[in-house]
Amino acid sequence: MLVTLQDIAKLEPGEALAKLDSAQTGLTQATATERLKTFGPNAIHTHHFTVFSLLLRQFRNPILALLAAAAGLAAALGDVGNASVIAVILTLSVALSLSTEYRAERASADLQSRNTHQATVLRDGTLQQVDVTQLVPGDLVRLSLGALVPADLRLIETNDLECDESIITGESMPVTKTAAAGEEGGNCALMGTVVRGGSGLGVVVRTGGSTEFGVIAQRLSDRVPETDFQRGLRRFSLFLLRLAVGMMFVVIIGNALLGKNLIESVLFALACAVGLTPQLLPAVVSTALALGSRQLAKDGVLVKRLVSIEDLGDLDLLITDKTGTLTAGAVSFDGAIAFGDLAGRDAAGRDASGGGTAGSQAAEYVTRLGMLATDVDYAAALKSTAGLNPLDAALWSAASASATLGQTPQRLDAIAFDHDRRIASSLVMLHDTPTLISKGSAEDLIGRCIGVTDQQRATLTAEYAKGARVIAVASKAMPAATTLTKADETGLTLQGLLTFADPVKLDVQESLAALANLGIEVKIATGDSPEVAATVCAGVGLKVGTILTGKDIEAMDDLALAKAVVPATVFARVSPEQKARIIRALRADGKAVGFLGDGVNDAIALHDADVGISVDSATDVAKDAADVVLLQKDLGVLATGVRQGRRVFSNTMKYVLMGTSSNFGNIVSAAGGSLILKFLPMAPSQLLLQDLLYDSSQLALPTDNVDAEQTARPSHWKIDFIRKFMIVMGLASSLFDFATFGLMSFVFHAKASEFQTGWFVESLATATLIVFAIRTRRVPFLRSKPSLPMAASVIGTVALGAGITYSPVGALLGFSPLPPAFFGALLGMIAAYLVIVEFAKWAFFGWGRAEPATAKRAPKLGPHVPNQYHRGQLHRVHRRSSRFITHQKPAAKP
Repeated sequence: MLVTLQDIAKLEPGEALAKLDSAQTGLTQATATERLKTFGPNAIHTHHFTVFSLLLRQFRNPILALLAAAAGLAAALGDVGNASVIAVILTLSVALSLSTEYRAERASADLQSRNTHQATVLRDGTLQQVDVTQLVPGDLVRLSLGALVPADLRLIETNDLECDESIITGESMPVTKTAAAGEEGGNCALMGTVVRGGSGLGVVVRTGGSTEFGVIAQRLSDRVPETDFQRGLRRFSLFLLRLAVGMMFVVIIGNALLGKNLIESVLFALACAVGLTPQLLPAVVSTALALGSRQLAKDGVLVKRLVSIEDLGDLDLLITDKTGTLTAGAVSFDGAIAFGDLAGRDAAGRDASGGGTAGSQAAEYVTRLGMLATDVDYAAALKSTAGLNPLDAALWSAASASATLGQTPQRLDAIAFDHDRRIASSLVMLHDTPTLISKGSAEDLIGRCIGVTDQQRATLTAEYAKGARVIAVASKAMPAATTLTKADETGLTLQGLLTFADPVKLDVQESLAALANLGIEVKIATGDSPEVAATVCAGVGLKVGTILTGKDIEAMDDLALAKAVVPATVFARVSPEQKARIIRALRADGKAVGFLGDGVNDAIALHDADVGISVDSATDVAKDAADVVLLQKDLGVLATGVRQGRRVFSNTMKYVLMGTSSNFGNIVSAAGGSLILKFLPMAPSQLLLQDLLYDSSQLALPTDNVDAEQTARPSHWKIDFIRKFMIVMGLASSLFDFATFGLMSFVFHAKASEFQTGWFVESLATATLIVFAIRTRRVPFLRSKPSLPMAASVIGTVALGAGITYSPVGALLGFSPLPPAFFGALLGMIAAYLVIVEFAKWAFFGWGRAEPATAKRAPKLGPHVPNQYHRGQLHRVHRRSSRFITHQKPAAKP
């Protein structure tokens, strides 16, 4: 049954089904199960990883590469002792980082496996929803507006079907599809493409990695674009690497000029360079992201890539639709209002008492017309609403229960709904006459009607004022017609209105308050009318400022729009491209913009936002375009996700600030000491051991508590601030290092081994314990409670470091026992150091002279370019490929 898409495209629809051993009723469930065993899941395994691949990745880290170079150089120079010690430290560093990244990869795989998507499939003769990974060759798949094509299909039936194939071909315009035999392309729908208009039925030919999209996704799997968070990490690492190399040359040249042993000087300089760089930064970041992802999953937030967690925390502006966020999202059919002669009584279809027989019959007739204007198989829709949009599903569910449709009429032709017309139409045999029936947006449809009265418009306005969702229904007779075109949708008679209820969420005000407390401004973008949007916003306490409509936006150039979007709070009757323009205009103002949407009309905006957010019940194309998927459409859940993202960033920054300041101070002291002392202030192996112990103590930082004020506003990388913090705090640390030099030299008259031991213990203690002060901006730091794992890790590391100096291992490393009086002096120095650091913190964060580590993002403005494999295109491929990833195969535990 293995066939190519090119060959099967040349066959007639019936021949194609036969070639794939399928039928018009689809596969049986038993056959589908057997084929799944043969062909495997319809999945693209772009997240597959092994322990060996992760191990190789560790040595791409220039910091660990520098450590390996130091070990190799020591061995080459005959210093076996230092080479062995450095090799052990390197092994421990790699093992810690490898273990942490392994857990992070498993967490990412778990998230991907939970990110499921459904397809509408004909099996055993009935339409049903199945997970896309269960599709097999021969399955018949129903395509509707907004669907993401789940496999490579040969189309069997089409109805004005158009697909956006830019992800595959680079062609920006939708491609019209047909079921007729021909060359591949015109009668095939490819995995990953999007249905932009019409509907269709296709038989699955290829699945998973054998599809055209699968080949592209796998080819690009190693080219995932950087996020702002990753870019910040890379810039920071390069900054430290340049600083380390510069420091290394200063030490080597200085010691050479003083006539000291060159080999020892080179090894010591390498140790200084390694010591300056926080080699476990990748492990700390991975731990923070993995812990954050697990907590977010518990809170109902799934991220497609771990680094998206920090991007979520960046948000300071959210644009969201109305349905399901401000309202319950459980759309129900409320009723119908009939106009004109249908009612037999008044223009609203109601009698004087409000419930006469004629009025009820007229309303039922309008409901029936609305059902007939649906682009669907009527008989199938009466049995199941699978694949229908929420409004049609609500209409058919309520109407079919009361047998409103009656005897199923013959449909001659249909034009599916699209977001330009906002109308759906059908040509049906009604009373033995071909009749065009249209339903859609009231404003758009009324413009195509004749004889609309002021009273009818007043009725529409009154329904809008109630906050109801309103769909207009119109018709006209078309004698002898057998086909339908969009040009026929004129000269209609307005028959009535269909109203749908979508009540406001009970807890939405609380959720909006939570977002406001996080410094996130909320704006509404909706396809509904301005009146409905304003009513709902007022009902939930969201202040309604300027309202921009789609027509307003269409008349503006980019410069005018950039000015208009800032004060506006509601964007009504906006098209998909207009939503994207709004986002780009706000990003140009330096805003970090998140967009929450769940429909096909939200896909472009989801792509163009800094963070695209969708929900588990969204359309395939919306979930595909999003970076983050909420398991329930709730602004409160989103607020929790933002808070968690900021917590991850805050704990990462703690390590960065701690590592840079402490390491910088230690290396300044080491470099200075090597120039003023007759011996090295610390042996290279001792310096590297201290650095490893210090970094290991910080691995528990991702579990640390975060002060509420640290999550109240978005935070971003700011290298200038980190550099300033590093210099000030590092030099403060160096003052106490030089005080230790004086103490050991002039008070204890220590020899080289005792001197090195004393500085090892003091430096480790001050550099490690100071985390209690630097982890919070509160003064004094005792006002902020650390997590138990973090506190235990730090205190335990200091005790371990001091204990090593008295152990046999310490003797091998050149340590000597210290006099008890030293530890009394050490306690005094630690206390004094804490006071100095608290004063410095007050100067930084209290006086406000230093900029916080939160920078306004640089303005970003760029058009949505769907026909190039630029950074945005790579994002589109990788976002969309996550839709087909499942059945992860992580390596066995090491």
